[in-house]
Amino acid sequence: MISLPDELLARVDARASEQGSTRSATLRELAERALGERERLLAERMAEIDANATGHGGNVAGQIKAERPD
Repeated sequence: MISLPDELLARVDARASEQGSTRSATLRELAERALGERERLLAERMAEIDANATGHGGNVAGQIKAERPD
């Protein structure tokens, strides 16, 4: 169970009525849409960060292996 302000609940009910749907189905649709948008924005931002990332500037694994004692 969730609690919503009366005004918001009235808006949800109006939207459900317009779509010929139920309150629960409308809330589910809105939640899925909002969460999907959030995930899309996060993925977009991560892609931006990744595009601007630069390498560490060397062959660290190779250097470590070369400096290991036999």
